Amino acid sequence: MNKSKMKILHAIRQGKIGGGETHVLDLVQELSKNDFESVVLAFTDGPLITELNKLGIKTHVILTEKPFDIGVWKEVRQLMIAEGIDLLHAHGTRAQSNTFWGARKLGIPVVYTVHGWSFHPNQNALVKKLRILSERFLVAKADVTICVSTNNLNEGRSNFPMNPAVVIKNGINFTKFNPDRSFGSLRAEFDIDEETLIVGYIARITAQKDPFTFIEAIAKVPDELNVKFLIVGDGDLKIQTVALAERLKVMHKVIFSGFRQDIPDLLSIFDIYCLPSLWEGLPIGLLEAMAMRKATISSAVNGTKEVIEDGVNGLLIEPKDAVGLRNAILRLVTEKPLRESLAKQAEIAVKKDYSISKMTLQIEDLYKKIKNR
Repeated sequence: MNKSKMKILHAIRQGKIGGGETHVLDLVQELSKNDFESVVLAFTDGPLITELNKLGIKTHVILTEKPFDIGVWKEVRQLMIAEGIDLLHAHGTRAQSNTFWGARKLGIPVVYTVHGWSFHPNQNALVKKLRILSERFLVAKADVTICVSTNNLNEGRSNFPMNPAVVIKNGINFTKFNPDRSFGSLRAEFDIDEETLIVGYIARITAQKDPFTFIEAIAKVPDELNVKFLIVGDGDLKIQTVALAERLKVMHKVIFSGFRQDIPDLLSIFDIYCLPSLWEGLPIGLLEAMAMRKATISSAVNGTKEVIEDGVNGLLIEPKDAVGLRNAILRLVTEKPLRESLAKQAEIAVKKDYSISKMTLQIEDLYKKIKNR
């Protein structure tokens, strides 16, 4: 390898594709090939690894689904030695907790990106305290901590020292997420006619994304409205979410689809995008929907509040508020001018502040500063 290049090990918790994994996938494609060589380590296999291999990016999988799994630390260290890694970029808590030891033993600098803290308001007090202590420890093991939103940086600093730390906001590929390019319509695949409005949810079906509140809101939407609800994704709450939809008798207006990678095509058929999360770092799915010129409804949490100005480029609701979510859905379904205005302003806002080129240049600059120390 040309040693004028920095060899970066990007560590991510899993091979499934969520927000953090999408970030890594985009970043390794955008980084300057003249200055950097990327290697990706994931702690489970999955579609992310398949996609990276198609792109010619070298990947490794070391299996664990636990943070601070001491049993894999030596294997991670050996991988760093074998690959001749110059810098570790750990994305998220599980990745940082299972890679910092090897990097520190080898004198390799560490960049830790926080895609949302592992502590949040919905935990019991003891769990939250332990998570805060673990994040304090992990931040202290990094040469630099990147937060994807100002809110996340402030939240971290309110709990422990965070120097040096910077905010580098997530960026979107506007070539891929371009509402003006042509898409194959997926309406026929889902048996939805052109007159029916589609309210979509694309996310891991987990506690963080609060699918239960979404189903409860759907149950409160009158059947006479010509609306279908499309829920795309998998996760540990998928079975319970389907069961809730059956119990609340809404399966006639809800379509469940598993994990998919044709996100721009899916977004192209949405009229409204919903993200009723309980907490977020800076939700990439929301930014993608905005780039695709969609009206959005989101919970007023963390980084989401930095992106959405309520009533201007999207609607904000309180977390776990099924009635508030129902009301927001009804408003956008019945008020087409508002829906179109929010969609237009959403695209303008995301293009102004959340480009992948801007994000990548900031990260490259950070890598170079670390190299020159």
